[in-house]
Amino acid sequence: MCSLTCTNIQILEEHVDLHLEEHSFSEGGNIRDLELAQWLQTEEDKQQRSEEEKREREEFKKLQRQYGLDNSGGYKQQFLKNMEREVDRGRMQPFEYHKRKADMMECLAFGIDDGKTKTSGVIEALCKYYQNENKDVRHVWLSTGVDHFHSSLGDRGWGCGYRNFQMLLSSLLQNSLYNDCLRDTTLIPSIPKIQSMIEDAWREGFDPHGASHFNNRLHGSKAWIGACEIYSLLTSLRIKCQIIDFHKPTGPMGTHPRLFEWILRYYSTDNEGGAKVACTSKPPIYLQHQGHSRTVVGIEERKNKTLCLLLFDPGCPSQEMQKLLKQNSDGTSLKLLRKFVGSLKEKQYQIVAIDGVLSLEEKAVRVFTATL
Repeated sequence: MCSLTCTNIQILEEHVDLHLEEHSFSEGGNIRDLELAQWLQTEEDKQQRSEEEKREREEFKKLQRQYGLDNSGGYKQQFLKNMEREVDRGRMQPFEYHKRKADMMECLAFGIDDGKTKTSGVIEALCKYYQNENKDVRHVWLSTGVDHFHSSLGDRGWGCGYRNFQMLLSSLLQNSLYNDCLRDTTLIPSIPKIQSMIEDAWREGFDPHGASHFNNRLHGSKAWIGACEIYSLLTSLRIKCQIIDFHKPTGPMGTHPRLFEWILRYYSTDNEGGAKVACTSKPPIYLQHQGHSRTVVGIEERKNKTLCLLLFDPGCPSQEMQKLLKQNSDGTSLKLLRKFVGSLKEKQYQIVAIDGVLSLEEKAVRVFTATL
C-alpha cells in the first residue's frame, strides 16, 4: 500500500486500516460526483425539453392565429368587431352601424354575398380599350366576363381565396355551359356559405388529407383556403378542373416563364387567329402562392414578344377598380392588373384551371381517387 516500514504490528494494522478507509472514501466520493453530474444533466435535459415544448406550443398558436384556426371567430365576428372600432373612432355613425349589421345578418341568413365589394364590367371595358390600343400590345386574350370582389371588414387579412372563388363563379354563371351544374348556385354565395360548401365537398370524400388539416371545419373560422380547397369545391359542383404546380423557378432571377407560357396556351388554344383582341369563352384561372391568391383574367402578348398577365387582386379596393371602367382610359390604370414575368418571383405557384363539366360518373371517379 505504501513504502512505510513498521516494526510494531498494532501500528501496522492501524496504518493499513487508514489506507483502506481512505480508499473507500475516495470511491464513494467518485460515485457521489457521478450521481451529481447525472442528476444535473437530467435536470438540464428536462429544462431544455420544457423550453422546446413551450416554443412549439407558441409557434403552433401563432400558426393557428395566422391561418384563422384559433377559434377567435369568423366573418361575422370580425365584421361586427371592425364596425364597432369604426364607430369608436368616429368613422361610422351608430345608425349606419345598425343598418349595416341588419343587412349583413340578412345576407348571412340567405347565404348570399351583399355585393358591396363587387365591380362589374371591367372585362368589357378592357375589350374596348384593347381595340383602340396600338402602341405596345400585339395580341390579348381575355376571360369571359368576370366580376371583381375585394375583401371587406369581415374577411380582411384572410379572405382572398374565398373572394377569388367568387370571381371564378361570377364568370361561370355568365357561361351557359355551366348552367346545369350551377342550377342550385344562381347567386354569389357569402364567405360563410362558401365555407359550408367546402365542408360539404369534404363530406362527399374530396381531399380527406386537407380536410383533416382544418379538423373538417371551416364555418365560423378565419381559416385561409388555397388551391386544393378551390379544386374540391369546384369538382363537387361537377366543374371539371385541374391543379398545376410550378414547384420552382424556370427562368433567370427566380422567375416563372413556364407559368406564363402555360397560361398563354390555355387562353390561345381554340382562340388563335388574326384578331388582336380575343374575348374568349375561357373561365378565369385561380393563381395561388404562399400567403396570397389572385385571379388571372387574361394575358397580353406584347410587340416585343414578352408576356404579361392580367390579374384581379382581392386586395384592390372598388375605388381603384372603378378607374378601369372609363372608356377613355389611357392605360395607366392597367398597372393595377398587369404582371410581367419579372413581377412574379415567389418560389412556388399553383393554378386551378377550369375546363368544362363533369358527368356524374366522372365526378364519382374523382371522389374515389381522392380517397385513395
